[in-house]
Amino acid sequence: MSQNCYHYYVAGNTAEGYYRLTESMLNGLDKCYILTGGPGTGKSTFIKSVAEELKGSEHFLEYLHSPSEPGSLDGLIIRNRRMALIDEQLIRHLKNDKIPGAHFIHLSEGLDPVRLTEQKNAVVQLSNQLDHLYGLSYQTFKDSLRAHDDLEDIYISSMNFNEANKLTDELIQLFYGSEDQFKAPRIEHRFLGAATPEGAKDFIQQLTSDINKRYFIKGRAGSGKSTMLKKIAEAGAEKGYNVEVYHCGFDPNSLDMIILRELSIAIFDSTAPHEYFPDRENDEIVDVYKRCIESGTDETYASEIADTTKRYKDKMKDAISLLKDARNVRDQLKTIYSSAMDYTIVDQKREEWINDTLRH
Repeated sequence: MSQNCYHYYVAGNTAEGYYRLTESMLNGLDKCYILTGGPGTGKSTFIKSVAEELKGSEHFLEYLHSPSEPGSLDGLIIRNRRMALIDEQLIRHLKNDKIPGAHFIHLSEGLDPVRLTEQKNAVVQLSNQLDHLYGLSYQTFKDSLRAHDDLEDIYISSMNFNEANKLTDELIQLFYGSEDQFKAPRIEHRFLGAATPEGAKDFIQQLTSDINKRYFIKGRAGSGKSTMLKKIAEAGAEKGYNVEVYHCGFDPNSLDMIILRELSIAIFDSTAPHEYFPDRENDEIVDVYKRCIESGTDETYASEIADTTKRYKDKMKDAISLLKDARNVRDQLKTIYSSAMDYTIVDQKREEWINDTLRH
């Protein structure tokens, strides 16, 4: 059954810092409405109410979720209208000429500058504290990634690369055969999930709910899962297929899932922290450990694997804890901004936007 919405992330709290995959999201859009304003000025609420207005309509919606606040939205793409409504933080790194049809909606116009000025010292202090906590969390994610790299090295040393290449070639042939699409492919980059203050989150089940054939890759760190996905994505693009490329929310340089909607195929890394098991008739497991790693590797290196895994997981927990602390500070900032906001102005701007943009 087809669906008329997708949920995913285009930004993440990663080992590379706050990382955005915004550029491909903007491809094909004619207009981009950008909400500006500090925390607590109502950007997510604005986006949510527009989404609610359009829910159940003929519109195709793509919900861009916030990695820093589960339950909040950073953006909404109305794909059939070729437009987006997004928080400014998603495009802050881009030049205006890279943003199609940029229009700014300044929610900060609802702020009372006098009341906000009264809290200036607190705002500066909390903002600095917030930056510090995010910086610490990103460094801790990087430390965790180093441990993960050490874990990968253990399995890479026992890897049968010829067998891994053979398995990848088999999947490419199975998916694409000798058919070419003879068109320019649409390649979209997103995150599979996100590290949030509430732990790892993902939308795998929602994104693949209308996919006929799902392949669950089982394996270990360093068993070639990401490399396999990169080659499958490249082969699909070369043949003209549209490819949805989902990056790892922890390491953006690594891939975790590929969706080929024209073929109704999804293949994804189904290991922790996004571990799933087949629950549909056509679901299938691809076990790269069994196929490509020397038998007995887990047992041979059991002690090293246990120690390295503990280092990796401990650092991940520390980083998530820092994200929680950052959220608490951000909540204090939101309280200050909220107390200085006149939300009737935000409501008015939202109604004007809906009337001018969606109802005409």
